[in-house]
Amino acid sequence: MSARESKPNLSHSQVSDILSRLYRLTVSIIRPLPSYDDQNFYVAPTEGGEYVLKVMNSADSQNIDLIELQTLSMNFLHGRGLPAQTAVPNWTGALISLEEFDCGFGVKKYLVRLLTYLPGLVIAKISCSPQILYDVGKMAATLDTVLLQFKHPNLRVLHRENFIWSLSSIPLLSQYIHVMDGDPIQDVVKGIIEQYQSQVIPKVSLFRKCIVHGDFNDHNLLVKPDGSSGYFISGILDFGDMSWGCFIFELAITIMYMMIESPSPLTVAGPLLDGWESVFPLNDAERESLYWLVLSRFCQSLVLGRFAVTQQPENEQYLMITTRKGLKILHQLWELGKVKVERMWFQGSKKIN
Repeated sequence: MSARESKPNLSHSQVSDILSRLYRLTVSIIRPLPSYDDQNFYVAPTEGGEYVLKVMNSADSQNIDLIELQTLSMNFLHGRGLPAQTAVPNWTGALISLEEFDCGFGVKKYLVRLLTYLPGLVIAKISCSPQILYDVGKMAATLDTVLLQFKHPNLRVLHRENFIWSLSSIPLLSQYIHVMDGDPIQDVVKGIIEQYQSQVIPKVSLFRKCIVHGDFNDHNLLVKPDGSSGYFISGILDFGDMSWGCFIFELAITIMYMMIESPSPLTVAGPLLDGWESVFPLNDAERESLYWLVLSRFCQSLVLGRFAVTQQPENEQYLMITTRKGLKILHQLWELGKVKVERMWFQGSKKIN
């Protein structure tokens, strides 16, 4: 099944029906929200409140146990003081519902959830000070350490073998690299995959393991003004890439995405690292691998983004958000080399309380 056939395409009338039938709500406002391969709607019912209706693509909807765990983990984090979205029970008390729709490719089943709407700006829209970068690093590490306490009999489903967006799956990018044919960046991507295999894989056994959010990026973090001249993190969104992984994977993913909108991307990692290590200090193997893991995430975003466009050409603008700006940064990191970049990252940080 192609991504185009898998992605839902519900009309506003179908959304209104879902809200009425499952949640006993009458919709006043419906507004589509961007999504990679699902369908999201902002909804405001006449009964009050604001929500996000999330309709999963039909492929991911087949893994009900995984979606249930992701949903429960969001509620778990919220209950321990982290600003995560939470799922709202439907009229039967269930947090998720499997619904049938015909979105143009025959009747398929889609998982539906109603999530709390968290107001705020995505962090990509602000100029990030060293303090907010520190806070992002601290929040990412805090989330992973709190999830160590999350218990469930089906935790095994988070061991997502060959999950293409996991940083353990970098060698699998070779299956998609043909989308880069004719582009000089293809040689850089191949070189990074080779370095991952020779420099990172031998150290993986030394990485500390945890449940990772997996997509702790600048469009999944919300901020609000803090009353002075700064911001505080007010929301954590989109747990769809959650999996069993490594602490250092979460850090690498966070650094990579926070570099995208920065006017000075090489200065991002220092304060972010300080925030992370205020909660979870790196060991030697993790520190030694960070550079290659950050570059590997850039490669994932670049290669899989371009592949996704071949599947969903109508969604190109959203799918290529990271790719367009990340390409220049990837070139810069590759040309500077590991030693110079690490010097800037690890020696250029200034401790922030």
